[in-house]
Amino acid sequence: MDHSQSWLNVFPDHLRSLLAKLPPALFAALEEVRIREGRPLEVNAGGHYYFLTPEGGLTRQPAEAYIPGKPEGNRLLDLITNHSLYTMEEELRKGFITIAGGHRIGLAGRTVLSGGKVEHLRDISGFNVRIAREIRGIADSLLPHLLDFKQHSILHTLILSPPQQGKTTLIRDLARQISAGTWRHPEAKWPGLKVAVIDERSEIAGSKRGVPSFDIGPRTDVMDGCPKAEGIMMMIRSMSPDVLIVDEIGRPEDAEALAEALHAGVRVIATAHGSGVEDMPSRPALSKLSETSFFQVYAVLNRTEKGTSFRLWDGKRRRVQEAGWKGRDEHA
Repeated sequence: MDHSQSWLNVFPDHLRSLLAKLPPALFAALEEVRIREGRPLEVNAGGHYYFLTPEGGLTRQPAEAYIPGKPEGNRLLDLITNHSLYTMEEELRKGFITIAGGHRIGLAGRTVLSGGKVEHLRDISGFNVRIAREIRGIADSLLPHLLDFKQHSILHTLILSPPQQGKTTLIRDLARQISAGTWRHPEAKWPGLKVAVIDERSEIAGSKRGVPSFDIGPRTDVMDGCPKAEGIMMMIRSMSPDVLIVDEIGRPEDAEALAEALHAGVRVIATAHGSGVEDMPSRPALSKLSETSFFQVYAVLNRTEKGTSFRLWDGKRRRVQEAGWKGRDEHA
């Protein structure tokens, strides 16, 4: 089994056998598998949800669905944590665990508070296995719009979208192509650049023991499992990157670290949750960056039945262009 299907190993035998009965095309398009104790087993593929029947069939009727019980939830948690809840305390506090291959497993249960903050998560009864897939070429249509021909580099870029629109898939492919110098433009002749990926949730590179499981390019270095602000500064000091790529910024310290990257002459590609550039003033970190005209390009992703498209704005948040690409999408 290759790493793209390694997520199957976290399921107890019976749940794994039900998933294996899915039609091949739907299985290949799986984005999420949701296990809720005492409630229907649900899958999401291509933006469409279905329940699984006890025979492994598909239905939209909850009453016809297979209902996982507490033993299956306990066994699933045991497999996810590799039989050691204690060693996963930090991940449990955050509400998710990332496994080999970059697959993220969201958790729901009862929180334990300390000083008004979440200290731990217990009585876990809900699991959302979000399946990461590598889609080579998904950034082909966007990359030419991000090029800085004067500096032989890329422009500071912020990619915005609601969750599950393909941000992580996109920046993974951008890292690969920028590192390899695959610019997708006839006038771009310069070689690949040194890329630094700050992979706080181990989703972009899907690293296992520090080694990426996805193809992120020949000149890419990864700081895995590190908070974004700290990782940005560490990479600037230690790896002298030309380009920094970071997913889901949002804290004030993230913005400060990106500003430091600017002063150090490093180009930035970042993502954030949002439905459009008009959302930026309401987000403290993004508002600060937009006020200083940090980003030179804004790309807003939009996923529909026909596929994923992007809309472009310039550094002053003026509409530039709308385009799209073909290919299977992945959550983000």
